[in-house]
Amino acid sequence: MKICQVLVLVVLSFSYMNIASAQETIVLWPDGAPGAIGSEDADIPTLAVHLPAQDKNTGAAIVVCPGGGYGHLAMDHEGIQVAQWLNEHGIAAFILKYRIAPRYKHPAPINDAQRALRTVRSRAEQYNIKADKIGILGFSAGGHLASTATTHFDQGKSDASDSIDKVGCRPDFAVLVYPVITFEDPYTHKGSRRNLLGETPSPDMIEHLSNEKQITKDTPPVFLFHTNDDAGVPAENSVLFYLGLRKHNIPAELHIYEPGRHGLGLAQNEPALSNWPDRCIQWFKTRKIIQ
Repeated sequence: MKICQVLVLVVLSFSYMNIASAQETIVLWPDGAPGAIGSEDADIPTLAVHLPAQDKNTGAAIVVCPGGGYGHLAMDHEGIQVAQWLNEHGIAAFILKYRIAPRYKHPAPINDAQRALRTVRSRAEQYNIKADKIGILGFSAGGHLASTATTHFDQGKSDASDSIDKVGCRPDFAVLVYPVITFEDPYTHKGSRRNLLGETPSPDMIEHLSNEKQITKDTPPVFLFHTNDDAGVPAENSVLFYLGLRKHNIPAELHIYEPGRHGLGLAQNEPALSNWPDRCIQWFKTRKIIQ
């Protein structure tokens, strides 16, 4: 590794560990991300590595995509707190810092998410995780990114010069929390669509990233959580995705709670909602993702 690459990794690792207590921070492209417009922190997608205690390790791993409307990243309650929760249940967590507006639009975020999945899978032995139990979890716009990774993937590029690009980026399962799914009116979150695609996206691009329309027989199992009261991202987003999964016979579980504003994260201080993470863990056990 070049000296400048090492310095970037050390600086990023130091700053991120201060706020996230990560064991390690991975720069997804040490030589620069595709389409990068600079070399500032905002131009460098990373993964913050949070590993469970060895005696709890289940071998499962999840790439975590915080929300923020593709304009900022809610790294605390939709990132760090989530990693801690997953670690408590023996699941390795990798918090993705993906590129966002105004500096970046599509396809930068999905490039980052796919690279994250490839990277985790390529390091499965290093982190004592199972290469076929690597999922993705996203909140709000991070849920859109996670659902995009769940419906747009490949099995790796055998002729790639980069060994990581030879690894498949299909997640083995997905958890979508009050996710943006559709980019079509009337149920889309217009801010997320605008930040990702600009003011006047083409109809073809809107359909391409309306992920309820991109489900196939190869889409992995999905757990969805939403609230009926969500005024930011209507629950129809999760409903549309769930119905698409059913149409293709993809295993899925959908929970829509009546109360609850948008952006609650794990909802630890909301008695009516705070058991949704338990339902998710039970789903992991039902699917044999963890024991």
